[in-house]
Amino acid sequence: MSSHTVDWMALRAPEEGAGPAGGLRERRKRATRRLLVDTATTMFLERGFDAVTVVQIAEVCEVSPTTVFNYFPTKESLVLDLPDDLLAALTSALAEPRTTPVDGMLSILDGELDNLIGWLQAQPDYAWAVDAVQRFEAMVRDTPALRAHYRQMLARMTDAACQVIAVRSGLSPSDPEPQIAASSLIGLWSVQVASSCKHLDGHKPPDQVRQAVTAEVRRAADLLNAGLCDFAAVRVGTA
Repeated sequence: MSSHTVDWMALRAPEEGAGPAGGLRERRKRATRRLLVDTATTMFLERGFDAVTVVQIAEVCEVSPTTVFNYFPTKESLVLDLPDDLLAALTSALAEPRTTPVDGMLSILDGELDNLIGWLQAQPDYAWAVDAVQRFEAMVRDTPALRAHYRQMLARMTDAACQVIAVRSGLSPSDPEPQIAASSLIGLWSVQVASSCKHLDGHKPPDQVRQAVTAEVRRAADLLNAGLCDFAAVRVGTA
């Protein structure tokens, strides 16, 4: 492993209360959460996800296993989690009446991409940073438990999107229209992940990665826009 230290927590969505106004208790909680994420991810990459236990992570962090589970309900969530505030931001963006559901989803994806690109730009060794992200993505891709956890995350986002789209359209979440709309919208998340993996090759500078990924996600969104842009006004039998 390189002697570089990766701030893996910085690659996640900002947490609720993470601003400078947070109290001492909140700052301590964020520090513990950051320690757990950074330590666990580093250990997973060095040894393999299945070869590291929560007990071992707790020992390195000098906390109890119970403390680890107080912050992260599963071992997999140390690597991939869906913060409540990100889920809330997603539902809020999709519910915004002044924008289409597609544009709402794009606003969330733009924020996630900005987070990644901002982190890459802040690293003193860009090639090393790209390699770190690539190794992280390979670990998720090659570990069955993490792949399953990722699918569960997407399912949670899809369920949340379905509820919002159902309300916007005056339909039931069990109706086919909100279901296919939600699945299509969350599919853009997977498009962005795949595009990021493709363009983070170490040859493109961060701004070019951003442009390439954004362009591909917009191409996918264009396929949805015609069918979803006026979806909020559609009622069964009135289209």
